[in-house]
Amino acid sequence: MPEHNAPSPQALTQLPLFPLSAVLFPGALLPLQLFELRYLQMIGECERQGTGFGVVTLTQGREVHRPGEAAEQFEVMGTRVQIERIERPQPGVVMVWCRGLDKFHIEATQQRSDGLWLGRVHALPPEPAVQVPEDLQHLSAQMHEALTQLSAQPSVVPPWNEAWRLQDCSWLSHRWGELMPLPLQMKYRLFALQEPLMRLELVGDLVAPVDPATKNPTGSGQKPSANS
Repeated sequence: MPEHNAPSPQALTQLPLFPLSAVLFPGALLPLQLFELRYLQMIGECERQGTGFGVVTLTQGREVHRPGEAAEQFEVMGTRVQIERIERPQPGVVMVWCRGLDKFHIEATQQRSDGLWLGRVHALPPEPAVQVPEDLQHLSAQMHEALTQLSAQPSVVPPWNEAWRLQDCSWLSHRWGELMPLPLQMKYRLFALQEPLMRLELVGDLVAPVDPATKNPTGSGQKPSANS
């Protein structure tokens, strides 16, 4: 990496990391049930300090570590979250609802004696606001329908706590990435892209695959799902 692109030491911050077999897109709600000691301690520290943590995508290992297993490995990009609600239904169990805020890149990691991963990370710059082009307006219409249905379902915390930016390529493509039932690696590929229009174009390819013979959409593409 060229030296002028490297983050300055002042830009690096230390963040507790939570490896998951999932991809958390900015703006998405993530409900968690925690019972491992390392994460109970992490949540307690976040509460006392008024801070959040980072969610990263597992590439090796399990979400719940077992003695004798190899240490977790995870992708170099993740999402910083803020905690919106905490409940303690019984001793040793914590329910947490957290919201994806922004993306970060991991420069270095270390693991505490209790098993918690800590990352030295730097925040990635916000994506530019790009208007959804005419040929992708169907993605806005389909997402509006999906969000309307999903938002009508009972929820302890609102799934989306901000105005729907259905004409913004970044916000719209993040919602498609969040809701489409895609393989984990494909979700991470969409997540890792930093060009919102390119991400939305890839979503468009997945939603409406083109028949090579006719060059027309086949109509058999992916749909947003609440179970992704």
